[in-house]
Amino acid sequence: MINVGIVGFGYWGPNVARNFHTTPGARVVAVSDADDRSLARAAQSYPGVRMLKDFRELLTAPDVDVVAIVTPVSSHFEIAHMALSNGKHIFIEKPFTASTSQAEQLIELADRKKLKIMVDHTFLFTGAVKKIKELIDDGTLGDLYYFDSIRVNLGLFQKDVNVVWDLAPHDLSIMDHLLRLEPSAVMATGVAHFQNQLEDVAYITIYFPGNVIAHLNVNWLSPVKIRTTLIGGQKKMLVWNDLVSDEKIRVYDKGVEGLDCLGTDPKEKAYGLRLSYRSGDMWAPRVNQVEALQGETAYFIDCINNNITPKNDGNAGLRVVRMLEAIKKSLAKGGALVRLN
Repeated sequence: MINVGIVGFGYWGPNVARNFHTTPGARVVAVSDADDRSLARAAQSYPGVRMLKDFRELLTAPDVDVVAIVTPVSSHFEIAHMALSNGKHIFIEKPFTASTSQAEQLIELADRKKLKIMVDHTFLFTGAVKKIKELIDDGTLGDLYYFDSIRVNLGLFQKDVNVVWDLAPHDLSIMDHLLRLEPSAVMATGVAHFQNQLEDVAYITIYFPGNVIAHLNVNWLSPVKIRTTLIGGQKKMLVWNDLVSDEKIRVYDKGVEGLDCLGTDPKEKAYGLRLSYRSGDMWAPRVNQVEALQGETAYFIDCINNNITPKNDGNAGLRVVRMLEAIKKSLAKGGALVRLN
């Protein structure tokens, strides 16, 4: 039995606690939160589980095997470093850390201690992302051209991070998992409309080798909530709408092909090619309706028991943080190109 301690029982903490508590082979033995009301809610949900005001008591408890860190990113490094130093595996909320140097230190410490890190990239465990990964890997979409994502809504404004650090980690982790490409450069523009100087609207462009390009639109000031991703490939194109209950994924047999110009038309010769447009059928593959967080917590317990490196390990978290840092630099420079390698 893997014993889990939860640090942070605010917005997302109750979900993490519930899923660990119901995962076979795991149980929640302690919850820590500085807020008395949060602890009272936790105590009502988990009678008999230890409630601690000071998270340090949880991190040093001999009966805790895994520490789930569900706190603001500014506190991640301190808590995670202490947990790993005390021999605990860590499950940590996204984004992994506030800087690449912090992420690298935690990865090195976990490797030295032979401990597991799982970054809570929950969307990787959704039926939709699993299906999209399958369609990419089996060649259904063909060579990829672009990844285009819109993640907008009205609020919730964060006090310590801008809209990029709040919303973009979802799409960056999905993109990293699906494309499996190292980004070469980023450009980002954004605006802060309020006095905290934290951008609430941002547009991000990410360049990859092979003419693959990604664009992310994140926004706290949208009148409507949109969660839509478009992926264009040589053979097929795909639209994922995460807010609909059925036909979340639609695959379109549409595209454009360049043909070598063999004709005599001077205009065609000037272009050097002709374009052929394809417009075929649309189909909606079946997507398994699963609770992503339940699958993720069960997967982490399996990784610990069988010494498996999680697909959303510290290195996956580091790749996302590295992109976030580059985006931050580009925002500060008014949209300048920032190279990643």
